[in-house]
Amino acid sequence: MLKTKPAVFAAGNNYHIMVPVNVPTLMWVKVGNKCYYDASNGIMRSEVKVHTMIVPMEDLDKEKKYTICVRKIIERKPYFTEVEDVVEYPFDFKPVSSNNVRAYHIADAHTMVEFPVRAANTYGDIDFLILNGDLPSYITTEEDVFVVYEIAEKLTGGNIPIVFSRGNHDMRGVGAELFAQCTPCVDGKSYYTVRLGNIWMLILDCAEDKPDDHEAYGHTVCCHDFRLAQTEFIKDVIKNAENEYDAEGVEHRMVIVHNPFTCKLESPFDIEEDIYKEWAKLLRENVKPRLLLCGHTHKLTVSEVGGEKDTYGQPCTMVVGSEPEIYDPKVSDKKSFKGAGLCFKEGEIEVTFTNCSGDVLGTHAIK
Repeated sequence: MLKTKPAVFAAGNNYHIMVPVNVPTLMWVKVGNKCYYDASNGIMRSEVKVHTMIVPMEDLDKEKKYTICVRKIIERKPYFTEVEDVVEYPFDFKPVSSNNVRAYHIADAHTMVEFPVRAANTYGDIDFLILNGDLPSYITTEEDVFVVYEIAEKLTGGNIPIVFSRGNHDMRGVGAELFAQCTPCVDGKSYYTVRLGNIWMLILDCAEDKPDDHEAYGHTVCCHDFRLAQTEFIKDVIKNAENEYDAEGVEHRMVIVHNPFTCKLESPFDIEEDIYKEWAKLLRENVKPRLLLCGHTHKLTVSEVGGEKDTYGQPCTMVVGSEPEIYDPKVSDKKSFKGAGLCFKEGEIEVTFTNCSGDVLGTHAIK
C-alpha cells in the first residue's frame, strides 16, 4: 500500500509526515497516545496519491517514534463503505540536536535518484536532508513527484527530518498545480520558516525563472505577485524576530532558495531586479544569515560577499550546492551528480562538496 516509506518534512512549527500510496487508502499517524489524521474538514481522505499528517514538532521530538496506520479501501460508498483491517508501520525518529549537526543538500536531480543518493552517501551520516527544488524535471501527473519520495526514502528512511524548497521546474506541466498537495506548505504557501535544533532557516521560493509573459509558459503563471507577497512575508518575519531568528538558542541562520536571486543572469533570466534587491537588503540589514543555499545553475559555486556573482548585495556567503549532469542517451550514457554536505559547528558552517563516484571534492568554512 505504501509506495515508499514516509517523508518527515519540517515546516513552520510542525512536521508534515507525507506518504505516497499506490492504492486508495485511509491513513493516520499515532504519536504517543494521540492520532493525527489525513482528513478534510472531518472527512478522511482516500482519493489522494500522497497522504499528509501534520504533527506538532514538540510532540514527535519528545516521543521519538511514530506509527503509520493504514486501511485499504475496498469500496467507498455513501453508506457502509468497505475497508480492510488496519495495518500499522512503526518508525523511529531522531530529532535534530544542537551539536555538530550534519545535513546534505540535493537540488536539480531532474528525475535522477541513484546518483544524488550516491553523492549523499559519500558524505556519510546526516541529521537532516535538504531537498532544494527541481527533483523532477516537470510534473505531468502527481506520480512525477514520487522522485522526491524515492530520494527521501533512501536517505532518511522516515527516521530524520527533511527541509524542502520548490524549484522552477516544479512549476512545469499539467500536474504542477497539484504540487502543493504533494509537498509541504505552511498555510498553503511554499515559503516559510523552520527551526531544527539551533539552526533557523528561511525557505523562499523564486518560482519561475523568466518573465510571466514569456512564451514558454503559455499564460499559465503569475509569479510576480507571488514574489511581492514574499517581500511582505520577509518583513513579517523581521517584525517577529524574537520568535524567529533572534529566538533563544538560535546559533545558525540560513536562507534556502532554489534560485540564487542575488546574481543577475542574462536575458530572459534577468528578472525582478527591484524585488530581489529588496529581498537582499532586508536579509542583509535585519536577518543577517550566515549562508544562502541555492541550486538552479547546475554548477557548484561559493560566492563571497562582493564577489563577481554578487549583483544585488548578498547578505552572506552564497553556495550553489548541486551540479547534475543531464545526459542524453543518444549522445552519452554518462550520468553524474555533485552535492553539498553541511556541518553546523560552533561559529561556522563547514561545506563539503561530494560526488556520486565516492570523491570528496573540497571543503569551505563559512564563519
